[in-house]
Amino acid sequence: MTSKKNQFLLVLTCASLMISISMGTRHGMGLFLEPVTSALGVDRETFSLTVAWQNLLHALPVFGILADLLGFRRIALLGGVVYGTGLWLASQSETAIGLYTNLGGVVGIGIGLSGMIVVMGAVGQVAPPERRSTAFGVVTVAFSIGMFIMAPLLQYLINLHGWSGALQAAGGLVLIISLLALGLPGNSSKTEKSTERETESELTLIKTINGAMNHSGYLLLNVGFFVCGFHVAFIGTHLPSFLQSEGISISTASWALAMIGLFNMFGSMIFGRMGDSLSKKKLLSLLYTLRAVVIAGFLAIPLNEITAIAFGAAIGFLWLATVPLTSGIVAQVFGTRYLSTLWAIVFFSHQLGAFLGVWLGGRVYDATGTYTPVWLASIALGLLAGIIHLPIREQPWKPSALKLQPSGGD
Repeated sequence: MTSKKNQFLLVLTCASLMISISMGTRHGMGLFLEPVTSALGVDRETFSLTVAWQNLLHALPVFGILADLLGFRRIALLGGVVYGTGLWLASQSETAIGLYTNLGGVVGIGIGLSGMIVVMGAVGQVAPPERRSTAFGVVTVAFSIGMFIMAPLLQYLINLHGWSGALQAAGGLVLIISLLALGLPGNSSKTEKSTERETESELTLIKTINGAMNHSGYLLLNVGFFVCGFHVAFIGTHLPSFLQSEGISISTASWALAMIGLFNMFGSMIFGRMGDSLSKKKLLSLLYTLRAVVIAGFLAIPLNEITAIAFGAAIGFLWLATVPLTSGIVAQVFGTRYLSTLWAIVFFSHQLGAFLGVWLGGRVYDATGTYTPVWLASIALGLLAGIIHLPIREQPWKPSALKLQPSGGD
């Protein structure tokens, strides 16, 4: 018992530090929009498409499959190296193609190998069932700490060394991920290396995926997390530019991002703890509805430095509190054996939404000179997500039942 507890604490600590560095750095990409577009002579749509491509790549379900079949440790170790290399290569980019390839492609793959998919799978595998939602909340809090620290740090580095030097410094920092990866479990689903056991493992994985894709609740989670991705990517990437276009200083904009990270810590931990004892689907419904209300309020009140930072705090409280609840439902319904794979599929839906949110923000602004249509779409999507979580069933899935699972109340 003590050995399992120690392993759990080690994995949780290393995973939390990894996610702070990995996703905290990724969260600060919006701060590079203005300096990069000015220096390279590209438009906002080009930079937005780069970040959107990065968001989509790092959520490919293949990273979850690799982690489940090859082990979390080796995948994350490789991810840290790829991530750091990608940021250094991005610092040398001189064209839009260079941005797409390096900041979008290489960095996206690096994050996929070392980010949320792998980390959540590792934590879910070793966490006791009665503490799993809280453990996911701790990891999400670590994400928040990274956001809170990295946003002002990256802005400081940009001011001091320019965008290129800041990317190089960030590239050196993320190499620490590879060291922390040594604290993750070496193997996931495989316990023996015989060909027969590997074949059995792969067949079970396929059966689990088929069951999930025919489960209506799992599909609704995918739709809901698509909305989450749209929200956080649009706001995280375009909020600094939106505030600047409204006459708010870049310093205030960076602190608004930092407030998102700070208050996300409280929201993620509180909702994560609540998810251990209350209905996760009802909490998710509440979260998405509140997001729509907060965004609507932000558009309705006069904009100044105080309201900008207040919005960061309010939306931050609701920011990634969806993560421990969504991943908690996946683990509760389908178990943890292939959690990385099933979580990866849901997370990919999140990043499809992120791709659309980032790209659409740049596209709409370049075409109209305003972000208002995308803000309004965010409100509508939040209300929709609040509704569709209610029919989800939270009871464990039975592997023999591969037909469509009916939705209904608890």
